[in-house]
Amino acid sequence: MKDALVIGAGPAGLMAAEVLATAGMSVTIVDAMPSVGRKFLMAGKSGLNLTKNEEPGSFMAAFGDISCAMRDAVATFGPPEIMAWADGLGQPLFTGSTGRVFPKSMKASPLLRAWMARLTDLGVTLQTRWRWTGWEGGQAVFDTPTGRTMQNPSQTILALGGASWSRLGSTGEWASYLADDVAPFAPANMGFVVDWSAHMAPHFGKPIKSVALYAGDTVSRSEAVISAQGLEGGGIYAISRALREGAALKIDLMPDWSVSKIAAALSRPRGKTSLSNHLRKVLRLDPQRIALLSEFGRPFPDDLAPLVKALPISHNGPRPIDQAISSAGGVKFSALDGFMLKSRPNIFVAGEMLDWEAPTGGYLISGCLASGRAAALQAIAD
Repeated sequence: MKDALVIGAGPAGLMAAEVLATAGMSVTIVDAMPSVGRKFLMAGKSGLNLTKNEEPGSFMAAFGDISCAMRDAVATFGPPEIMAWADGLGQPLFTGSTGRVFPKSMKASPLLRAWMARLTDLGVTLQTRWRWTGWEGGQAVFDTPTGRTMQNPSQTILALGGASWSRLGSTGEWASYLADDVAPFAPANMGFVVDWSAHMAPHFGKPIKSVALYAGDTVSRSEAVISAQGLEGGGIYAISRALREGAALKIDLMPDWSVSKIAAALSRPRGKTSLSNHLRKVLRLDPQRIALLSEFGRPFPDDLAPLVKALPISHNGPRPIDQAISSAGGVKFSALDGFMLKSRPNIFVAGEMLDWEAPTGGYLISGCLASGRAAALQAIAD
């Protein structure tokens, strides 16, 4: 029986282990943390958005420019397959109005428990607190609670995560062992720093609803959140790559109204009513949108309608990578044959440690699951 070693017990690693064990291989999973799936469990605190149930072309478009191997992986293990997989674990799902798919429990822990039970039934061995420290003479070396240990399996899957949320295990330290094959890390799905004036403090923690956010040609109709540090939330994460790469941020405060309709409403007599109250009455703007308009629009031009439709937002760049939900950069696909390292036969790479990125909203977890499966299938076929 062939043996396989999976280094990293996040979604990509666990999926790889399941596929390998189902094929009859003897599988060991090792992880540096005391328990598995810590970042996966953190994602579950907001409901565990497993995937996005939408038309395949739209789903694939969210991944942007990715390698053929990654594209094939996502295409063959997309929303229908992920939903069937979760259902097979006894985890009923529901699809929200936007197509986002969640466990009915709205938690990650029941799914993770069922998943680990399946892996145990398949004979998978788990070792925690095993920290990978590279290779020596072709063998994988680990620091473990009982001392230095070396492993020499038939096949190895690296699924060590990216470089964000280091306290959950994704430190990016592994990059030093693959230095020539790694693109620099950068934050992804992150907030952006804004130096607010004092009048914005009452709005910290409040959502910005009914807006469209633009970063160059990239647009998001999801909500964002005003925080003490700046802007964050799903709407910002969806355009974070374009913003990180230098596109200007603009907000359409009334995406369902035309400039002419806004101008007509603003032209109504306001008498002694303050401008804020006038905006609230004739445009039905909530306090958060009025506050943003005041923060970035003053001194107001005579023709306010175009500003309402395209309010420029000044920011000081992305939040630090360790505060990002995920990271860009990682092992270059040019260094791979499919998912196998060209420099090290029988070593395969999966998940966030690969150089790809996708927004939250179901895409990120889907990509991790799909790449873990694809790397394992290639290891089996090798």
